[in-house]
Amino acid sequence: MEPMLIAGLIEVCRATIAANSDHLCALDRAIGDGDHGTNMQRGCEAVSAEEANLTSLPLPDAVEKIGLTLVMNIGGAAGPLYGTLLMEMGRELRAEEADDAFPIILKRAIDAVARRGRAAVGDKTLLDVLYPVQDALAHRSRLSDTARRAERSAGDTAPMKAMRGRAAYLGDRSIGHVDPGASSCALLTMAICRYLEENRPE
Repeated sequence: MEPMLIAGLIEVCRATIAANSDHLCALDRAIGDGDHGTNMQRGCEAVSAEEANLTSLPLPDAVEKIGLTLVMNIGGAAGPLYGTLLMEMGRELRAEEADDAFPIILKRAIDAVARRGRAAVGDKTLLDVLYPVQDALAHRSRLSDTARRAERSAGDTAPMKAMRGRAAYLGDRSIGHVDPGASSCALLTMAICRYLEENRPE
């Protein structure tokens, strides 16, 4: 992947979270600590500060380092979960050389997140976005369709009862609220899909 493309993805993710930080905090105030947007913004800013170093690395190393940076800078449960996703993706990218292997790589990384969070689909977490996105990519959906799948999947967490994290303490009172982690995951997926569609290598 071209260094400019990596730099562009870092920036679009940073800008997306910055623009939606207040919204994510509002979602989190309903069922959590109210700081998810702030935490995610801090993590994305830390990654952005490392852009020059990251774009000089091979893609697997860059992805793994981004994951480590997120673990170190995002508070709460989100840091370890997003960090695990990207660090595992980096390791898998290093091991898998086939161009069409990304859906498999992503599945293994998401499975690692599920193990780390002791969570499953339906528990009202970012997994409720990640697994549908992986399914869309495995079925060779267009990027625009994958983005819509992510957005819809985040909304689908509203009627779920939270089974993991701080929201789980609310029990039935968590029902009716979109999960903030699922929402940030959908926002990032949508931004990445849009950027890649607009900047396809010739």
